[in-house]
Amino acid sequence: MLLLFIFCYLLVTIFIGYLASRRVKNAQDFVIAGRNLPLPLAATALFATWFGSETIMGASAEFTSHGLLGVIEDPFGAALCLILVGAFFTRPLYRLNILTFNDFFRLRFSRKAEVISAIFMVPSYFGWIAAQLVALAIILQTLAGIPLVYGILLCAGVVLFYTYIGGMWAVSVTDFVQTIMIVAGLLILAWQLVGLAGGLEVVLDSQPDEFYRFLPDAGWQPGLEYLAAWITIGLGSIPQQDVFQRVMAAKSADTAVRSAYLGGFLYLFIGLLPLLIAIAGTVLYPSLAAAEDQQMFLPSLVLQHASLPLQILFFGALLSAILSTTSGAMLAPATVIGENLVRPLLTVGQLSREEQDRRLLRIMRYSLVGVALASAAMAASTQNIYELVGQSSALSLVALFVPLTAGLYWKRASRAGTYGAIVMGTLVWLYFECWPVETPSLLLGGAASLVAMIAGSILRPDNSHQEFIQETSTA
Repeated sequence: MLLLFIFCYLLVTIFIGYLASRRVKNAQDFVIAGRNLPLPLAATALFATWFGSETIMGASAEFTSHGLLGVIEDPFGAALCLILVGAFFTRPLYRLNILTFNDFFRLRFSRKAEVISAIFMVPSYFGWIAAQLVALAIILQTLAGIPLVYGILLCAGVVLFYTYIGGMWAVSVTDFVQTIMIVAGLLILAWQLVGLAGGLEVVLDSQPDEFYRFLPDAGWQPGLEYLAAWITIGLGSIPQQDVFQRVMAAKSADTAVRSAYLGGFLYLFIGLLPLLIAIAGTVLYPSLAAAEDQQMFLPSLVLQHASLPLQILFFGALLSAILSTTSGAMLAPATVIGENLVRPLLTVGQLSREEQDRRLLRIMRYSLVGVALASAAMAASTQNIYELVGQSSALSLVALFVPLTAGLYWKRASRAGTYGAIVMGTLVWLYFECWPVETPSLLLGGAASLVAMIAGSILRPDNSHQEFIQETSTA
C-alpha cells in the first residue's frame, strides 16, 4: 500500500506539472512564471527552496548528535537568508525586470562579469541536485529494493519531465501542493510521536540543558565557527539563481518582499518540526537511534514502528520536500546556461522578437536536460549526501556575495573590483580548503573577496555605476 501511494504521488506530481505547463507561453513564463505569482504561491516556492533531504534527514541527525548548535546553518541560517533577501535585495533587483541574477552583473558591470559570475555559479548546483537525487533513490531502495542507480534515474526523470514542460509555473504550483503535504505530514507526525513519548515537556526534558544552548563557547575559534555556520546559507545563498527566480516570479515588488519574509518564517517554523520528531524518537526508541545510520533514523523509525497512515504522511512529506528542492535547483542553472552563456553566442539575424524568445525557451529546456544528466551522473558516481552537498556549499558566498552587494549599494564598485573579488575569494577559499587552518576557509575566502573588491575599485575606478543608472533608467 505504501509503494502504491508513492507511485500515485509521483503521477499526481507529473500531472500537476502538466497542468501548469499550459501557462508557459514564452521564456519569461518558463523562468519567472511571467511575474504573476500571488503571495501564497510565491511564499511557498521560497519556503521550498532548500527544504529537502538535509532539512528532514540531515538536520535532524545533526540535532540529535550535537544539539541546537549543530543546526545553526539549517534551518536558522536558511531562514535568515530569505529574510535578508526580502529586506535588502528584492526591491532593487525586482525593478530591473531581468531573467537571471547574472543579468544584473551585465547591466551593472560588463558582459565579462556576467559570464564569469555564471561560470562560477553553475557548478555549485550539480552537487546539490545530486544529493537530492541520492536521497530520493535511498528512500526508494529502502521501501522497494530498487537499486540506487535505477532510483536516481527514475527520480531525475520525474523531476526533469514536469520542470521541462512547466518551468517555474510547474515548480511553483507543485511547491504549493507539496508544502501542504509537508506541513500536514510533519505536524501530525510530531503530534503523535510527542504524545506517545509522554508530552512535549517530557520530550524536551529528555535532553540535558547544554543540548539547547544557542550561543557558542567563549573565545575566537568557537565564535568564528559559529559565524561561519550562520553565513554559509545565510549569506552564501543570496546570490543564487534559485532564490532569485522565486522572488522575481511574484506579481509585484511588495508581494516579492512579503513572500520572502513569509517564506523565511515558514522555513524556520516547519524546519524545527523534524528536530522535535527526532528527539521524540530517541525517547521512544533509544536503541534504534543508537544503532541506525543517523541520516536514516527518522525514515527507519517511521517505517518500522508507525502505522500505515503515519508512514504515508511522513514519506509523502519527505518526497514532497526533496522533489520541491530538486525541481527548483535544476531549473536555476539551466536558466543561467541558456540566458547568460549560450544565447549571447548565437547570431540573431533577422529573427523577430517572438522567434528569439522561442529560441531562448528551447535553449533553456535543452540546458535543463543537460543539468539533469550531469547531476544524475554525479549522483551515481558519488552516493554520499554530505559529500555531495559539501562540494557546493560555499562557492557562491566567497565568489559572488560581495560583488552583488557592492554593485547594489556602493557607487564606487568597479569592474576591476568585481573581477578581483570573484577570483581572489575563490582562490583563497580553495587554498584553505586544501591546507586548513583554525579559521574557517569560508571566512577567509569572504574576507579576500571583500578586500579585492575595495582595493580594485579604489585603484582602478570606472564609470560603470553611471552607465548602469543610464541604461536602467531608459529601459
